[in-house]
Amino acid sequence: MPVRLPPLTERPIRILLEGLVDYAGLYPPAALTMPVAVRNYAHYRAGGNGWVLGRFVCPATALETFSELADPLLPRDAGAIPWRLSVTGSGDIAADMVAIAAFNERHRVCFDECGAIVDCYEAKAETADDVARIHATVPRELLTYIEVPLDDRVDALIEAIALTGRRAKMRTGGTIATAFPPASRIVAFLRACLAHHVVAKATAGLHHPLRGDYRLTYDQDAPLGRMFGFVNVLLAAAVLADGGTEADAIALLEESDAGHLVLDDATVQWQSEPGAGPRGVQIDRHTLQRVRDRVLVGIGSCSFTEPVDESRALGWL
Repeated sequence: MPVRLPPLTERPIRILLEGLVDYAGLYPPAALTMPVAVRNYAHYRAGGNGWVLGRFVCPATALETFSELADPLLPRDAGAIPWRLSVTGSGDIAADMVAIAAFNERHRVCFDECGAIVDCYEAKAETADDVARIHATVPRELLTYIEVPLDDRVDALIEAIALTGRRAKMRTGGTIATAFPPASRIVAFLRACLAHHVVAKATAGLHHPLRGDYRLTYDQDAPLGRMFGFVNVLLAAAVLADGGTEADAIALLEESDAGHLVLDDATVQWQSEPGAGPRGVQIDRHTLQRVRDRVLVGIGSCSFTEPVDESRALGWL
């Protein structure tokens, strides 16, 4: 009997990357202008790898500018899928909610079919009181990610988020080397999310599939920094979700050799060296799907081409 391969949509790489990248081209290090970022997003949506694309990330204070520039490009056909936006908070949550409501009302009124919608909001919290304040001010129907610091407060803050039913967010890098946390801090965040059943996203410094030394900005003379890979982070979450150890999760976060990862039609295997047997870590597509649905549902990246092009170069796309 011939072996029945799973449909493409059920294969590990598709599960890992489907709708993964929230495009944050307006933010450093890319720091593109709104016209360029909007055109890029339209181009990426229409391309063959548009299935990897998630939301357009936009500051609350820039929603009006986005509308002016995006209107000619937005889908208007009946049944078309609208552009989805995730809005980052300005620090004044009440004002942000007014801006979001006005944006959604404008696009609802202007088009028979909604061409764009803000369905997600991102804010920062330092304390449980901050979490409670965000929850009390943001309408329950607006999907909300609350960014927490990756320090000793992380478990308590994730627990506070769990009590509200909101989602968590972690920052895994930046434009300076000291912005990148130790791998153990990322594992602590993921472990807390799993323990308290909180869905999360990650952002910053996740332009590349695998751990490595990359330029911290797009300046030609920019210094190198050790960055995490988004595949590393996803697989670390999967190891923890599958009952693996924190030591294995940390080691996976530190893995920089693509030859040590084998992605076939049913599993992802982590090997000690190319051609060797499994390193004791094998993740099936059902676990990967559970992670993408319930644990780590997206990443923010100011580049879309880097994640896609580098994944293709590794033979994964």
